[in-house]
Amino acid sequence: MSSRQRLLVLAAAVVVAVIAFVAVRPSDDDKSSNTANTTPQHGTGTTTGADEVTPSPPAAQRIVIRDNKVVKGPTSIEVTKGDHVRIVVSTNQEDDLHLHGYDIEKTAEPGKPVTFVFDATIEGKFELESHTAEDAGLNPRVADILVEPS
Repeated sequence: MSSRQRLLVLAAAVVVAVIAFVAVRPSDDDKSSNTANTTPQHGTGTTTGADEVTPSPPAAQRIVIRDNKVVKGPTSIEVTKGDHVRIVVSTNQEDDLHLHGYDIEKTAEPGKPVTFVFDATIEGKFELESHTAEDAGLNPRVADILVEPS
């Protein structure tokens, strides 16, 4: 193999390594210190030989709050018991958010969305609400999370 061919092979290996790094690095949402500890959902992801499964991150449901009102995103999120759930909430002002039933509380700030990450282990209907809106005498409901039996 000539020097030129070795250089081309090396360059191709570097390009593949860079693409692999970009593809698997965590997003900014995953770096949040407000993320709950969770166990990956079973049965999702990609197989990596010897029947090992690498979990795929769940698709995030994104909700935007402006001036204590939901302006974008689902008002109802339906999942199945056992699903791994990610809900990202951004706001234009500090907002204390609470997911009832799972008892997860987070504070969002402008430019610093919060991510609710949990395994849907409890069946039922659970409200994600804004305590900030409630304290202002407004409707606190951000979204309902409906966990159906598996």
